[in-house]
Amino acid sequence: MRDPNNPCLFCNSKASGIAHENNLAYASYDTYPVSKQHCLIIPKRHVVDYFELSNEELVACNDLIKIVKQEVLDKDKNVKAFNIGTNAGKIAGQSIMHCHIHLIPRREGDVDNPQGGVRSVIPKKQHYKRKI
Repeated sequence: MRDPNNPCLFCNSKASGIAHENNLAYASYDTYPVSKQHCLIIPKRHVVDYFELSNEELVACNDLIKIVKQEVLDKDKNVKAFNIGTNAGKIAGQSIMHCHIHLIPRREGDVDNPQGGVRSVIPKKQHYKRKI
């Protein structure tokens, strides 16, 4: 199996596949999707994680997130919500060391209990009881 970091998979947008792009970023459908139409938003400049993005790159990525969100909603009326997230660092689960933001469409009933959403990165912390 080849190392996706050598050379960097996301530095080659043509190999990753482009669904949409602008001057500073592109969107590519995930090859290991969590759900149907799971998309990655990737800055064109090689930066390791979200915290290294310039303000202009943040805006460019956000613009693509909104475009892809609308495209997914137009294609699939069963999509009712989204999770948006990024892994910043190996300990956080980042495996390709080039910033990428996940846009994950959610459908009613796709999990038994969606409470906690992105908190499920630490499974025991996903479901919680609210203090009164």
